[in-house]
Amino acid sequence: MPFSVHDNVDHPLSLYAATKKANELAGHTYAYLYGLPVTGLRFFTVYGPWGRPDMALFLFTQKILAGEPIEVFNNGHHARDFTYIDDVVDGVLRTADKTAEPNPRWNGLAPDPGTSLAPYRLYNIGNNNPVELLDFIGAIETALGREAKKVFLPLQPGDVPKTYADIDDLVRDIGFRPSTSLADGIERFVAWYRSYYR
Repeated sequence: MPFSVHDNVDHPLSLYAATKKANELAGHTYAYLYGLPVTGLRFFTVYGPWGRPDMALFLFTQKILAGEPIEVFNNGHHARDFTYIDDVVDGVLRTADKTAEPNPRWNGLAPDPGTSLAPYRLYNIGNNNPVELLDFIGAIETALGREAKKVFLPLQPGDVPKTYADIDDLVRDIGFRPSTSLADGIERFVAWYRSYYR
């Protein structure tokens, strides 16, 4: 911790993680074969308006407002690097302006997964601040002005206890660091949710 783009991720523990790695490998192959500059972005727990309704923030908000219980996996003790959608979009736009270049110091005997001899680069876009699930739920409760009914459950198979983005490369190369606090992001989401769903 935190997760770096320079860490080896060749042994994923879920199909979700395996498809992410497969996408990065396909991108690298295009960069190598055709000289096409490829920048891969790793997003960390994106949340906010217009997000997927099957994600925790939507489900928790909907159930808390309806007075229904929410399922809290790992007894609320796992942590996520929640990243507000506006920060993600800003990061995408800023990295799009920085064309990937070959790393002349790349060495096949000690390969760096985040760079290559091809014009290929990876960046993490995350808030660089893991938050425990119970604190996340607490921020939703505060924004809604209601307490959640919680059903505590064990960690799900294939889930990771904590995510945490190392954004040193993003800051150094792009000059960008996500800045939306969890409390502000959830307040914005709740305002949007109440307006959209009435």
